[in-house]
Amino acid sequence: MRHAVIITTLLFSLSLTSNAQLGNLFNKAKNKVQQRADAKVDNAMEKGLDKAEGKNTKNNKSSSSTENSSDENTSGENTDVKKEENLVKSYSKFDFIPGDSLIYTEDFQQDEVGEFPLNWNTAGKGDVVNLNNHPGKWMRMYENSLYLTSNKKPFSKNFTMEFDLILQMKYTGYTYPMVSFGFFASNEDSTTDNKFLNYQNQYQAAEIFLRLGTAGTSYTYLNSYLNKNQKFHSENQELGKIEDFYHKISHIAVQVQEQRLRIWVNGEKKYDLPKALGNEYIFNQLFFEVSSSSYKDDELGFFISNLKVATGKPDTRHKLIEEGKFSTTGILFDFQSAVIKPESYGVIKDIAGVLKDNGSVKVKVLGHTSSDGDDKANMELSQKRAAAVKDLLVKEFGIDAGRLETEGKGETQPIADNKTKEGKAANRRVEFIKL
Repeated sequence: MRHAVIITTLLFSLSLTSNAQLGNLFNKAKNKVQQRADAKVDNAMEKGLDKAEGKNTKNNKSSSSTENSSDENTSGENTDVKKEENLVKSYSKFDFIPGDSLIYTEDFQQDEVGEFPLNWNTAGKGDVVNLNNHPGKWMRMYENSLYLTSNKKPFSKNFTMEFDLILQMKYTGYTYPMVSFGFFASNEDSTTDNKFLNYQNQYQAAEIFLRLGTAGTSYTYLNSYLNKNQKFHSENQELGKIEDFYHKISHIAVQVQEQRLRIWVNGEKKYDLPKALGNEYIFNQLFFEVSSSSYKDDELGFFISNLKVATGKPDTRHKLIEEGKFSTTGILFDFQSAVIKPESYGVIKDIAGVLKDNGSVKVKVLGHTSSDGDDKANMELSQKRAAAVKDLLVKEFGIDAGRLETEGKGETQPIADNKTKEGKAANRRVEFIKL
């Protein structure tokens, strides 16, 4: 009724207009009223979605320029969010422990911003970028594109992989594109051969899909393949909590033990599948893919970095108690910082368990860095990192502080070549020495 009154009023004021013009104006008036009504509905829906996603709707006007941006120079993260939200203890159920021998790492530090990563392959497009509020370099992925890493080494039957993922999502009514990642065996072929841009399942493969949504609707599932045939299809697992990490860093971790596959997303174990994988070939390549959607490139952003593949599962107890030394690259820190990343929880929890079971053992915690940066700064950073590990063992796990000593070695004791990215990653380590 209200719409009819408004239209009638508009038409009355235009009563001297010709019939043809009047008809056109009638339609314009009708459309304008409908547009305003639709805008009100859309606004109400946006507020409802914002509320469901936990956003502060009171500050929408002042923060919209940051939240809506997916440009490579903008992270979209609310800078008022306190660091305490990412405390290590938030991963208290995270029992992932990375392998103790690095095979492949990638943080894009050797790549030029604006260029596609060296020795990677794609049939689409991608480029290395810097992001506000997220240190380091990241590779931006685009819709309708698949990416192969530069790795050429076999992973072995037992390996771990992990990486960081940033999802800059802004819902505008369309379904989000699917994001997936996985690994495959290239057999005797090159790991970056063009055919694997389309046929990762030719020999042996596994692909994990992230169906991203809003208001807790996200979920994940996976498929595995052997000799072009599907071997396994999982049940869907809810992934609603990943939406809390939109515009933040999500951490994905995977453990493979022959046919067994385990997957963690932001500290939550989503799968533990005993017979999911083929076991006829050795996996040796990772891939990432973003499907197509109705969104434009500047409306969404997909970024990856800090990839790491390692073999085996370290025997912490044997190495520390019997051999007298345990070294790990699994305790991670924020970029050029002594703040421990939450995904380090599984490793530190494992060490704490060994110390609790051997109450008389005392250890020295040694911090090490790569050769990047200033020598003095690296020495100070390694000292702070060793102290941070001790502090966490004492406060979170109740280890007696008198049993722990700390020391920083900086870049003075490398165990690998600092000229390679894998060597640098191996040198950024924490050691525990039995006293």
